[in-house]
Amino acid sequence: MMPTMMAAAPQQMVAPEKQPETLQKEVIETGHTDMIHDAQWDYYGRRLATCSSDGTTRIFDITGGERKLEAEIRGHDGPVWQVAWAHPRFGNIIATCGFDHKVILWKEASKGTWQKVNEFAEHKASINAVAFGPFEYGLCFASASSDGFVSICTQQKDGSWQESRIVDQEGGGETTHAVGANSVSWAPSTNPGGLWNTQKGEAPVRKLVTGGCDNLVKVSSYLFVLGFWLSG
Repeated sequence: MMPTMMAAAPQQMVAPEKQPETLQKEVIETGHTDMIHDAQWDYYGRRLATCSSDGTTRIFDITGGERKLEAEIRGHDGPVWQVAWAHPRFGNIIATCGFDHKVILWKEASKGTWQKVNEFAEHKASINAVAFGPFEYGLCFASASSDGFVSICTQQKDGSWQESRIVDQEGGGETTHAVGANSVSWAPSTNPGGLWNTQKGEAPVRKLVTGGCDNLVKVSSYLFVLGFWLSG
């Protein structure tokens, strides 16, 4: 009798181990001579703005393979904590804030030439953060300061500026954050779900979120009927 042939067990294919992706690292030599506190792309991702404790803000062209310094901007008396780009519909505009209690608006007059167009010195202490609002609200920005207040400055139709401050409903309106405010960010200009549900027809509520030295994050809303910002 012939011996019975046993079928070989099928071999299980083992997928090769997936290697973790390696992010490409690039170092940009900025030329700053002290700590860099902020770096921000412009709307199109073609330019980079940096700011430093050396008191300068620098603009770089980062298109293609070049990393070219276009401008060095000086105007603050001390460290510059943060820089923000406005929406391009308003032109090439940046805002900078610093230890000298100031927010300065700069506009590019020609390629590489930036001019100071306005200076705001309403705060009584270091201004730690600045952020432009959604373009649907017009040209406006919010700033957060160590004096405890968060301010909103809005350009009017005649070119003038109006400043308002966020009051704390529970704190009696004295400050936005006790001890100091460190960060500020705007909510989108659309209601939740508004991008895919266009039948709501409701005007979005203008909102900001802020963080402070009181260990709190606060959401503030603009009350159109009363005409002021309220936190809490």
